[in-house]
Amino acid sequence: MDTGLPRRAGTVGVHSVDRFVFSVPDLEPAQRFYAAFGLDVRRVGERLDLHTFGHPHCWASVHAGGAPKRLEYLRFGIYAQDVDALRRRIEARGLGCEPHPLSDGAGLWLRNPDGTPLQLVVAPKVAPDEKSRAEPCAEVAPARSRVAPVRPRRLSHVLFFSPDVPRMVRFCTEVLGLRLSDGSGDLVAFLHGVHGSDHHLVAFAKSHAPGLHHASWDVGSFDEVGCGAEQMRAAGYDRGWGVGRHVLGSNYFHYVRDPWGSWAEYSFGIEYVPHDLDWPAADHPPEDSFYVWGPALPDDFILNHEQPVAGR
Repeated sequence: MDTGLPRRAGTVGVHSVDRFVFSVPDLEPAQRFYAAFGLDVRRVGERLDLHTFGHPHCWASVHAGGAPKRLEYLRFGIYAQDVDALRRRIEARGLGCEPHPLSDGAGLWLRNPDGTPLQLVVAPKVAPDEKSRAEPCAEVAPARSRVAPVRPRRLSHVLFFSPDVPRMVRFCTEVLGLRLSDGSGDLVAFLHGVHGSDHHLVAFAKSHAPGLHHASWDVGSFDEVGCGAEQMRAAGYDRGWGVGRHVLGSNYFHYVRDPWGSWAEYSFGIEYVPHDLDWPAADHPPEDSFYVWGPALPDDFILNHEQPVAGR
């Protein structure tokens, strides 16, 4: 199914984040939040599948579970001709594990160094093959009552907490075939796909424990970032960060705090790394790891509510 698709010659690696899967105490708040955010939320038994309107892919699944919210597993898409090489990497390092009980059981299974199960499945590439294009913006602002709902086009990336960011970078490059885009010491790291992707498919931020920090969703314009922020405020989700612009990745952003203390990001204009480009990865000062401009960072932005510190 991958014949003719862009890929880096002679390089084995995952090509897409195919799905991220987590559980929450109650599905009803999740359905309200993600529907307000602009996603196509579909109820399937005891889970929610998160789609974007006009795209056939399911980007995430949310299951009913205990408290607090919990990252269950992460699924990557791979090319069929890379299966054997990836299987050998997993077996040589003794990383294999049983399929997650909430999964379909397909593909290759392994655990990352933080203990999170990963599923590698042969699947169509859903990471973009070029930089996302901007949608036309009206030269004159529309009446507030006539603003169209903001609906993200696709998943851009997912950022996770990790107690050891450099260890996760080594794992992702040596086992999954991802490549470092940019980072800041042991505080944060951003990694892209070798077969062409946004500036980062996954990222890791330092914390005392693993967890899901945020999922980033691509929208069609800077105006949609702002309209998305207003859309969520009007729906009652007024805790957030933005509008602003990142240094690393260069995208415009607005983050909305979800009901469990993590975040959903509207993102526009992120840099793109083609499959045939050697991206010049760099180590940046901590002050460059967050933003160029925007409001002050919320005090709880980098708190890991999924695994809180005792006494907090």
